[in-house]
Amino acid sequence: MSDQSEWDVLPAPLEVRGGEADTEQLLATEWLLTNKLGAYASGSVAGANTRRYHGLLVAATRPPGGRIVALSNLMDQLVLPDESGAETAWDLATFEFDNSLQPFGCAHLEAFRQGVSATFHYRLGGAELVKEVMLSDAANAVAVQYRLISGPAGMLRVRPFVALRDYHALREQDRAHQMTYLHYHDGIRVEDRESTTAALFLSMGSDPRQRFRSDTHWWYRFRYRGDLGRGQNGHEDLYTPGFFEAPLAVDAPVQLTASLDDPKEVHVEATRKIRLDRASRYVAGLGDGADETSRRLAMAADAFVVQRRRPNAYPAATIAAGYHWFGAWGRDAMIALPGLLLETRQFETALAVLRGFAEAVDQGMIPNFFDERGAGASFNSIDASLWFVVAADRYVAASGDVAGWQIHLAGAVSSILQHYHDGTRFGIRADHDALLAGGDEQTQLTWMDAKFDGKPITPRQGKCVEINALWHAALRIAQRRATPAAEAAKWRQLADVVAKAFAEQFWNEELGCLYDVIADGRWDDSIRPNQIIAVALGDCPLPPERQRSVVEVVERELLTPFGLRTLARSAPLYRPRFGVSWESRDKAYHQGTVWPWLTGQFVEAYLRVHGFSDEARDRCRQWLAGWDDHLRQAGLGYISEIFDGDPPHNPAGCIAQAWSVAEVLRAKRLVDRGAPLP
Repeated sequence: MSDQSEWDVLPAPLEVRGGEADTEQLLATEWLLTNKLGAYASGSVAGANTRRYHGLLVAATRPPGGRIVALSNLMDQLVLPDESGAETAWDLATFEFDNSLQPFGCAHLEAFRQGVSATFHYRLGGAELVKEVMLSDAANAVAVQYRLISGPAGMLRVRPFVALRDYHALREQDRAHQMTYLHYHDGIRVEDRESTTAALFLSMGSDPRQRFRSDTHWWYRFRYRGDLGRGQNGHEDLYTPGFFEAPLAVDAPVQLTASLDDPKEVHVEATRKIRLDRASRYVAGLGDGADETSRRLAMAADAFVVQRRRPNAYPAATIAAGYHWFGAWGRDAMIALPGLLLETRQFETALAVLRGFAEAVDQGMIPNFFDERGAGASFNSIDASLWFVVAADRYVAASGDVAGWQIHLAGAVSSILQHYHDGTRFGIRADHDALLAGGDEQTQLTWMDAKFDGKPITPRQGKCVEINALWHAALRIAQRRATPAAEAAKWRQLADVVAKAFAEQFWNEELGCLYDVIADGRWDDSIRPNQIIAVALGDCPLPPERQRSVVEVVERELLTPFGLRTLARSAPLYRPRFGVSWESRDKAYHQGTVWPWLTGQFVEAYLRVHGFSDEARDRCRQWLAGWDDHLRQAGLGYISEIFDGDPPHNPAGCIAQAWSVAEVLRAKRLVDRGAPLP
């Protein structure tokens, strides 16, 4: 797209007014920019880093993983002359240390805006200054541009703080390191000679008026309140080699560029156009009439679509599960794909993602995740492969690409179904009744996979309700799409047996809903959201009155404004809060915590059992209304991973989760259309 008028489909950047928000709110609200490598830039609206995962350049050295915090933050000042001729240094930066915020640049923040870049607007005495962070679209590089909008010319001073460490770790001065820097032709190269981490290049351009002043220091005990709130160590020491100086005047912007491995240029306006063009394609894919929240979610969808570098092969498109700390996960990708890529009509990318996983099928399983450190694929999931079949079918239904199914996807689907029937890893197999079983007391193969001290928090070995609903749906898909006719007939016969066994064995007559797990002669009657997937899938083995009963029970026991609880509040093991320690978080993760991704499953199930009536659609709109405000909280423009089970349902986990964004968007589109995608 070359005409800026075509960007009119985009929603306005989200804005936080500095004067209308207190400091705590500015520190609690986070911004995030990502690129196609899986690199990102992120921080708080106040400017302070509040997590170890924050940084102005968090590079992906093995896309989309191998992330390192390269450039942590900047201490930037504008030095202006006053009426007497003396100089006053105005701080832009805000850092948090124990018991103090210093410097306190957010006091001068007029507004923050999150769009395809992150923009801070400051008023500094008689001057107005805009600081814009623009992440390179396809390189481990970031630009921070300073523009003086009005006021007298001054001197810009920018001191970089360099971490150069794994993004899960923290830098401490007294641990082994050899942090140092070298000059190169128009900037500096910072490296830790003690490690193999790549070097960081920093430059403010070749203007002879800019200069770098050596002033090497360590600054101690930066405080990361987000980590401390998660029960982790939240203090870090950071290295600074000195500071850059450059004159700053109206209409003469100054740009600091940071890049990994070698010096790279970031052309801010060209990058802006690339990002606006792509965001416009995602939003335009929704068609006419999409509301502002849906358009924001479509714009957010692009953040999760990244490259996966493969040995001896071209990079494959994939979906990053969440920011700041998740990589490419098979289950998450398959659940998120319909909302992120089909609702926005990004069919070519959707097929590329599906092909990437299809080519990795092994023993009838797609990878649960690709190790971000390059150790290969892990296959410890019973449901990811079944979600792959569902996603592949939805891709063909939405795109009409039957040839894509036959050439690229059908073989993987056939392998999955045959191996699951005959037996594959972790004891996954069809039992004598054709229902799917798998796992043991030490494994967690479903999405409820939290462990503590090596023990599953929510043991679900055996026959799980959503696994068998997916198994039945996958068989029906093969029945409809398989060729020759004999193969289709084989899957139909097996699906009929599964449907009968499912309806007989999983129905809980006393509670009017479905058992969660059947194993070793035990029927788990915990009221959990997994059963709603059986109704949402469409190929539901239950008669209509029982489907409606399942939806009513889930609505009554589990529904919140932000998704479904993972356990009914009346259950003895229910955890109302996510908690701050590792133990409390793990034990709450699937024992009451609310998951937004289940919104899509519930809304689809509710609409199906009510025939997509106008009344049902209106009710769903009311349930979905809370997301309008959430996009202005936590991670601006994104949806968090989880929420507390009890009101006020505080957000927690990742600030931007792929399947949260995808399934809320898909739910809203279901309501708007009054039908699933074709």
